[in-house]
Amino acid sequence: MSARVHDLVGVGIGPFNLGLACLAAPIGLDAVFLDRADGFRWHHGMMIEGATIQVPFLADLVTMADPTSPFSFVNWLKQTGRLYPFYIRESFYALRAEYDAYCRWAAEQLPNLRWNHEVIAVEHDAADDVYVVRAMRTDTGEQSELRARHVVLGVGTQPVIPAALRGLDGPVIHSSEYVGHRDALRASGSITVVGSGQSAAEIYRDLLEGARDGGYRLDWITRSPRFFPMEYTKLTLEMTSPEYTDHFHALPIGIRQHLGREQRSLYKGISADLIDDIYDTLYRLSAEGPVPTTLLTDTEVTAAEWDGCRYRLQLRHAQLDREHVRETASLVLATGYAAQTPPFLAPITDRLDHDVLGRLAVARDYSVDGGRGRVFVQNGEEHTHGLTAPDLGFGAWRNSSILASITGREVYAIERRIAFQDFGVPSEVRETATAVGVTR
Repeated sequence: MSARVHDLVGVGIGPFNLGLACLAAPIGLDAVFLDRADGFRWHHGMMIEGATIQVPFLADLVTMADPTSPFSFVNWLKQTGRLYPFYIRESFYALRAEYDAYCRWAAEQLPNLRWNHEVIAVEHDAADDVYVVRAMRTDTGEQSELRARHVVLGVGTQPVIPAALRGLDGPVIHSSEYVGHRDALRASGSITVVGSGQSAAEIYRDLLEGARDGGYRLDWITRSPRFFPMEYTKLTLEMTSPEYTDHFHALPIGIRQHLGREQRSLYKGISADLIDDIYDTLYRLSAEGPVPTTLLTDTEVTAAEWDGCRYRLQLRHAQLDREHVRETASLVLATGYAAQTPPFLAPITDRLDHDVLGRLAVARDYSVDGGRGRVFVQNGEEHTHGLTAPDLGFGAWRNSSILASITGREVYAIERRIAFQDFGVPSEVRETATAVGVTR
């Protein structure tokens, strides 16, 4: 065990902790980042040709905190000879494959990223008041320890499988594994996609073109009452702001829970262009005869079973409250992701805050350790911070805030107000009410 005490150990190297590593690199912070993978990978199971990210390219690892950073997406374009082609393309939205390649390029420049290191425990050394991060090499089994004053959790989210579809046998896959199973799905004879968001739409569109000529049937089932587009109007986009995050974080847990369900289409909806492309494709294919596909809205899979050859799905239409059965040879579950409390935190659970539902209670500054400001969370705070939690465009702002807490100074300028609108009672009204004794 080394006696060296790092300023920071980051657990997990997805885009958010990778961005933190990039922003920490030039400021002299002694930081180390660990990940069990053997290198950076970003949604490789959904690396469908031509797919783009849903946020503008400025939502890279660093630009919204430091536009001059050498780790910017624009610098990657320049270094790889793609800046002028990207400029001529005239699109704010980078290809998903480009974003992945950009992140790998950034990761390759950082010497403090340790791959093949799976964190197995985080403990607190009370005598020295430091955290001990225990890791195991996934390739050799060798164990090691790192000591740090601060820990930042960036372990990401895990695939969600609805209760009715858990434990199924047969060729059922989550969308996170789609690309690797695409050929087998096409050869199965019939495919059903279950889900409501962008991933479901991308998979459906990817399979749709070959539904007739490929000899398979393709169905899409969604619980949503319609195929919701992601709302991308400018005043709605102001909700990805410090002010709205302040507002959301201050709300009672019941209201936050309600809003979390109500606001899904704001950041989990389908790109409008993709919805239109799906319709146009259906229209074009239908000119040659019926397309072997069905789209079912407002429909939930309530039960499923595998008979060795096919799935038998029990479906319920919500508006009509009617059930029916549908069969399919293969299933793709584009049913999303959710944050979980990593089991390696068990040794320090008494130092962490939890809400009434057992989730980490993430403070406004992204810490989870009772105001100590020593343990932070990235993209595990959707239930406390709302729609900015998974937003790539807000990652640099959050990292600026975390670095300010760790260093005790505002290393990168942190915007406090960027929106034209007020999300609660305007401050002047609150001040007037307080002056006259109104407390409601």
